[in-house]
Amino acid sequence: MNKGEVLLQGSNVTKVFSYGKKTKAAVNEVDFAFHEGEIISIVGESGSGKTTLAKILMGLLKETNGTIAYRGQARKLRNHADRKKYWKDIQAIFQDPFSSFNLFHKVEKLLLDCISLRGLTLSKEEQFNKMKEACSFVNLKFEELYNKYPFELSGGQMQRLMIARIFMLHPKILIADEPTSMIDACSRSTILDMLLKRSENNMTIIFITHDVGLAYYVSDTIYIMKKGRIVESGEAEEVIINPKHRYTQQLISDVPKIHEAWNLA
Repeated sequence: MNKGEVLLQGSNVTKVFSYGKKTKAAVNEVDFAFHEGEIISIVGESGSGKTTLAKILMGLLKETNGTIAYRGQARKLRNHADRKKYWKDIQAIFQDPFSSFNLFHKVEKLLLDCISLRGLTLSKEEQFNKMKEACSFVNLKFEELYNKYPFELSGGQMQRLMIARIFMLHPKILIADEPTSMIDACSRSTILDMLLKRSENNMTIIFITHDVGLAYYVSDTIYIMKKGRIVESGEAEEVIINPKHRYTQQLISDVPKIHEAWNLA
């Protein structure tokens, strides 16, 4: 792909957690550069640090060391106003949708907040149509959801609702942490196709996944993460077809038919 401008860039990004007298670097001296319109996958097993990195990128966790720049400027998230401005451009879909919503707000309020965050002034009818359209994109009927609370929905409905919010917000960057984990297999490819179509509008998508096959299928660039470190990165086909690091080779060997499965060998 022809890469656009660098939107999000990190150097020596580290996150250390303390447990009593013990410390652990969940993310350890990570470097990255994510471009406009690029589809990236950060791949690793459970405990590799990829979700912690996603939360740092989102601004939900503060890095212990290192620097992160957004559009060439040092990222500033010192107060709520800074974070709100940042979140206009960067949004996330997390694996556990129930932790991402205020469970005491009805679905209508959750979607109206998207309109508010974008600074749109719409009539009641226009608001309704926006919310209805976003839900229909992910095969949800807004009329059946608007008066319900998140805890009244299934995990799959919640994850679809999170994706509907993305259609309303039009962020520059989307971080998708196992975005289809609670969606049935029949709907998974449909949801992925919807997300990838959004990337045609130059939205950068960062997939956080343990699934090497998915990463190979959707990505322009892959970062392989192990024990908090990026051990290999590059163009998706190069990383998967000619893996250099032993850990990458191991991940691929666990999916022996990856080439045949995606018809890309």
